[in-house]
Amino acid sequence: MKIFFTTIFIFLSTIIIQSQTQKIKTGIEVLRESNFDILKGKRAGLITNPTGVDSKLKSTIDILFEEKDVPLVALFGPEHGVRGDYAAGDYVESYIDQQTKLPVYSLYGKTRKPSNEMLKSIDVLIYDIQDIGCRSYTYISTMGLCMEAAAENNIEFVVLDRPNPLGGLKVEGNLVEDGFISFVSQFKIPYVYGLTCGELAKLLNEEGMLVNGRKCNLTVVEMKNWKREMSFEETGLFWVPTSPHVPHNYSPEFYVSTGIMGELGVVSEGVGYTLPFQVFAAEWIDGNLLAEKMNLLGLEGVLFRPISFKPFYGRDAKNSLHGVQVYFTDYNKVNLMSLQFLFMQVNNELYPDKNPFSLANESRLKMFDKVAGSEKIRELFTKNMKYIDIKNYLEKDAENFKKLSEKYYMY
Repeated sequence: MKIFFTTIFIFLSTIIIQSQTQKIKTGIEVLRESNFDILKGKRAGLITNPTGVDSKLKSTIDILFEEKDVPLVALFGPEHGVRGDYAAGDYVESYIDQQTKLPVYSLYGKTRKPSNEMLKSIDVLIYDIQDIGCRSYTYISTMGLCMEAAAENNIEFVVLDRPNPLGGLKVEGNLVEDGFISFVSQFKIPYVYGLTCGELAKLLNEEGMLVNGRKCNLTVVEMKNWKREMSFEETGLFWVPTSPHVPHNYSPEFYVSTGIMGELGVVSEGVGYTLPFQVFAAEWIDGNLLAEKMNLLGLEGVLFRPISFKPFYGRDAKNSLHGVQVYFTDYNKVNLMSLQFLFMQVNNELYPDKNPFSLANESRLKMFDKVAGSEKIRELFTKNMKYIDIKNYLEKDAENFKKLSEKYYMY
């Protein structure tokens, strides 16, 4: 009997270990398994960056370049460039990729949308970029604009799908409003939209969100084994930094929690230090007092610790900053967007003369509104500096968007 139970235990343990280490297969790997059938003989343009890799970290650029039946003729680079050689916001000219000698057309320079000239020798555009699941992160803006260009030039568009690191269940934030469409809020979707890039591409295409309601000839190469409730860690995939300040698979959670406030350029969210998007800090703050007040809010799934540091670069370089570091005990239980507004609420209670909105210049206020997708959030919040005043506004579109999105779920 003892041997029987021991055998069962070993068998179950093996199953658990296998399930924990089983890797999902991303779109590029599924495409390769199919021998690139949908691309054979088609002149291809690839929209990618360093995150476009297989599970062994081989670049999609090199995978397609080595495939003789897929003539790869051009590369298209979003913000940071196809090889990640450029910093956030850097203007990028078109250039020649030194490894493949292919032309690289910049989509973060003179244009953010491929021109007719760029596409004249292309039959199919392929998109393979790891996204972070947040509207203001510009890769999905690039994807949508490239879909528009594909529709206008009657060429195919293929998305090689990848996981959403925020999962496929969390939706937060209002829809972008008329007058606030920009590269950081390109489409009328929530701030956290709960879709993979392939699912989002289908939604944009079918719901008339591309310019003039156009539709492109879209194919999404689905992943294998991904589930909506998965954390990125559970995928078994390596995280390639999606940009210099999103270095870890958990960085997107913090980006959503502090990034909108960070646009004001007054309080540090950690960019310039070793904890990008993981802190709220300024010279005037007493970190111990702030941590006490933030923890007294009793928020489920998150804790705050006092911290002091000197940023290495950026606006606050070498200044002594004090505040709190954010720790998630269960980010699924946290309304991520709320944290920056709750911080500004507590900051206003403690330091009413240090209102970030009063200290921000006009251009930063405009950028805040663009990222928020509306001026209403700033207007409602700054009346009393209370999160409760904007809570309903931030949440008003989430449920309807979830229902709309379900039509496009592939997992």
